[in-house]
Amino acid sequence: MGHEEKQRAQQLTDAFCAFNEVSVQLAGSYRELEGRVAELNRELAAARSERLRQLAEKERLADRLARLLEGLPGGVVVLDGDRRIQECNPAARELLGGTLLGEAWEMVARRAFEPGAGDAHEVRLHNGRCVILSVRPLVAEPGQILLLQDVTEQHALQELLNRHQRVAAMGDMAAGLAHQIRTPLASALLYASNLVRGSLGEEDRRRFAERIVARLHHLEGMVEDTLRFARGGVLGVEDIEVRALLEELRQMIEPQLRAAGGMLEIMNRAPGAHLRGSREALVGALHNLAANALQAADRAPRLRLHLAVEVPNVLCLEFSDNGPGIPAPLCERVFEPFFTTRPDGTGLGLAVVHAVVHAHHGEIRVESAAGAGARFHIRLPLAEAGAALPADLPRPARAVAPDSGAQTGVGAVPGSTALCKEVRP
Repeated sequence: MGHEEKQRAQQLTDAFCAFNEVSVQLAGSYRELEGRVAELNRELAAARSERLRQLAEKERLADRLARLLEGLPGGVVVLDGDRRIQECNPAARELLGGTLLGEAWEMVARRAFEPGAGDAHEVRLHNGRCVILSVRPLVAEPGQILLLQDVTEQHALQELLNRHQRVAAMGDMAAGLAHQIRTPLASALLYASNLVRGSLGEEDRRRFAERIVARLHHLEGMVEDTLRFARGGVLGVEDIEVRALLEELRQMIEPQLRAAGGMLEIMNRAPGAHLRGSREALVGALHNLAANALQAADRAPRLRLHLAVEVPNVLCLEFSDNGPGIPAPLCERVFEPFFTTRPDGTGLGLAVVHAVVHAHHGEIRVESAAGAGARFHIRLPLAEAGAALPADLPRPARAVAPDSGAQTGVGAVPGSTALCKEVRP
């Protein structure tokens, strides 16, 4: 064998060895590839199974949400970015009428809602039902979701409850009035029965007649107080100068101050202030406070009324006396109608004050203790606050017409002792 043949045989042997090595490597790579393919198939199958499971879960959730939406007692309307109805539930279709889907919301609202009925959140439908309308924006896409809650039945129940409360209050008021009237009426009847006695002298007859008149005036006051508290009166809303209000109060209370030997000190730190409301009601309320203090006094009455603007657009009034005071447990009850601690009291004076203050969007509270006098704090919005008041305000006690010759401001009656004194701040 020649050298060249040996060389070719060696090359062929080397080629077969290299081929065998490559074949072994290819076989290993193929097996590895097969294992990887099998693993990927398993992962793909697992991912597909998980995806199917998630889709099934989402379908169950969507189905559950759809059933919940269908069963909701309130109406649900979904609007797209063009404010067209994209989705709604049966309650919304029942309230608004029609199929709704695809309709423009403005057209549906014009068709279903009464124009101008209700407020910003509550609207009235043409069919007479009342609904609360709430609007929320969609989070993930343009559009809105509208919620409609039918409150017709709640309104009817509330009106029924209010009617029952009014009837109960009228019953309590009638019972209280009957209780209060019984004593003066019995006294008047007793005095009247004495008048028919033939042996009665002229002086005794005059004395009994005066007592009858006094008892009848007392009865008249009770009836008027009851009417003021129960019904109120339609009084005009006007601009009220606080200084003129104090002047009228002075003229009303001075006869009672003179009879009781008392003094009313007024300090007005808001001379230019104006209120908005009923002048008669407010001066009547202040008079009730003063009269209540005079009636409760066990010594020479000293009354103080201080006025100031302590916060923007709010007039603060502080009325205090040197009377016997109110026991702390009773302070919460003094504004209740017919609550009184005096045998001859009607229990309506402070109740009327409370009603008048609240009718003027104000607040009132009392501080007192037995033997320490009483202090009433009243806060009323000034005219600059622009608070709108209803025309129906509680009617005050009958005001004494201002004397045409009275001086301006709060001071003494000309030619008399100064019973009302204005303290300059």
